[in-house]
Amino acid sequence: MVRAIFGLLLLIGLASGARAQSGPAEDSMYGTPAEARWAPFFAVLPACDDAGVLSTISSRFAQTENTFWGGKHAIAGFDRVREIGFRANGLAYIPRRYCVARALMDDPRAPTDDRMPKRTAVYSIATNAGIIGVSWGVEWCVVGLDREHAYAPDCYVLRPIIERWIGQYKWLADYGLKARY
Repeated sequence: MVRAIFGLLLLIGLASGARAQSGPAEDSMYGTPAEARWAPFFAVLPACDDAGVLSTISSRFAQTENTFWGGKHAIAGFDRVREIGFRANGLAYIPRRYCVARALMDDPRAPTDDRMPKRTAVYSIATNAGIIGVSWGVEWCVVGLDREHAYAPDCYVLRPIIERWIGQYKWLADYGLKARY
């Protein structure tokens, strides 16, 4: 009984001490911009059409395709690259740039009149998401080739949260996609 009372008092003391240290609500972890934290994130990210970003997506797609799916497809290039959100989830979260592009696929098994079929590629560039958190990193998905459904449906998970809440943006129709409600 004494141990239970002591444990309860300890928990109450820890909770009140944590509340006193955190300050007002606007200074909490979720109200503070990511750059102002004690271990800050920086919002200096490459652009959506940066050659390093697009080559990273192409090379990782080729590696995944060759390793797991028999190397049927490859990304030959990108066009219609567009940013669809920058820090769209809020200032307190890890800075991300959300992008969409049309990937020109090199498919040797396609009919001769359509050797370069086009697919939508959705990707996000995040700070401190590279190898061991040193640099920026890219999460990407090619619509129709997400065979494990990691970002299903139609790479929907990689789009900004606000877009998923509000609904369809103008760019969705340009890429042949529909909003999910």
